[in-house]
Amino acid sequence: MEKFVFSHRMEQHIINEIPPLSEKDCFFVTERFKTEFTFPLHRHREYELNFIQHGAGVVRVIGDSIETIGDYELVLVSGENLEHVWEQGSCKSPMIREITIQFSPELLSNNLLEKNQFDSIRKMFTLAQHGLAFSLDTIIREYSLIDSIPRETDPFIQFLKLLKLLHELSVSEGARQLATSSFAKAERNTESRRVLKVKEFINANYRDEITLSEMAAIADMSPASFSRFFKLRTGKNLSNYIIDIRLGHASRLLVDSTDTIAEICYECGFNNISNFNRIFKKKKSMTPKEFRQLYKKSKVVI
Repeated sequence: MEKFVFSHRMEQHIINEIPPLSEKDCFFVTERFKTEFTFPLHRHREYELNFIQHGAGVVRVIGDSIETIGDYELVLVSGENLEHVWEQGSCKSPMIREITIQFSPELLSNNLLEKNQFDSIRKMFTLAQHGLAFSLDTIIREYSLIDSIPRETDPFIQFLKLLKLLHELSVSEGARQLATSSFAKAERNTESRRVLKVKEFINANYRDEITLSEMAAIADMSPASFSRFFKLRTGKNLSNYIIDIRLGHASRLLVDSTDTIAEICYECGFNNISNFNRIFKKKKSMTPKEFRQLYKKSKVVI
């Protein structure tokens, strides 16, 4: 049976989960068939791989990422402080299947993860600090392996199957990171020194006006060259990247603080409340007020 302890943010109904994973267990696997999601918003230090079948319409919340999922879902979470929950949403399925695999961050030692054979798994665990959603193609390809793990009766073979699944997921294509870096409080990935310098500056100065010429100077490049370079390395132009960083910090304050939305708006570098509300709704598909209510609403603790 799952156990829970309340975090220091009890009033916000975010709980710290203590999975039923003993010191002698490599991992814990559970398979559930149900008609609804009632599990509360939670977080835990253990890594979690969550598979959902027949869940079209379920709403997945990973940090500040809120999305409605399709019929199949596979997500890896390795962020110790990354709140997450799957909510019923508009799902009407009479038989939702969920397979959850939880394992300690120490399952694979740092020495082992540094070996060449485990390089892709180590990188995947880093990316999953933001929550990592795998593509439908990957889910279909790995379905038989996922399906077999909770049914395997030999614990050692079960462990080997999990290791094989982790490796195959780590080399798959199309996985998406979910929560923003500033909300998850984790780095996106290893970057070139120039990109790191720029990102460090933005993270330290996101409250202030930041210009392309400033960032180009930090990278020791011309503005035009830097603009192309940054888009190539991050997949975003500079202004969109800065907006995402500000929204991540704003989302975190909406969850962690009792500051007013207006106070959060200006604290995070937005110059007016209307612009902040418009951008937030465009990016998150809900207003800041709705986002805060989603995190604060009462949930059934099971």
